[in-house]
Amino acid sequence: QVQLVESGGGLVQPGGSLRLSCAASGSIYSINYMGWYHQAPGKERELVARITTRASTNYANYADSVKGRFTIARDNAKNTVNLQMNSLKPEDTGVYYCNAEVRSSMNLRSVELWGQGTLVTVSS
Repeated sequence: QVQLVESGGGLVQPGGSLRLSCAASGSIYSINYMGWYHQAPGKERELVARITTRASTNYANYADSVKGRFTIARDNAKNTVNLQMNSLKPEDTGVYYCNAEVRSSMNLRSVELWGQGTLVTVSS
């Protein structure tokens, strides 16, 4: 069984920074991608950033709303992904979910996983 565990949310003033972390643990053969989704109050969950691994190379993509402010980084050896969020805005408030597609070492099947979510509040 594989699970994702997130950490790093909290309260920050506009213009401030936060760093979210997510670790995958369990029977992992490989991870196809890891990323973060944002769900603002009363809205649907949206992709913020994702790193996809192909032939041992990581490719990152970002939502337009966070380009230049957020940076995603993945440690393939540790099965972790971090999201550095700078110049935070009130509209960045919401729950952030870690998301990954993991191939299990038990049956080599890929499954999409979600973390429990971590709350980020940007307010003065």
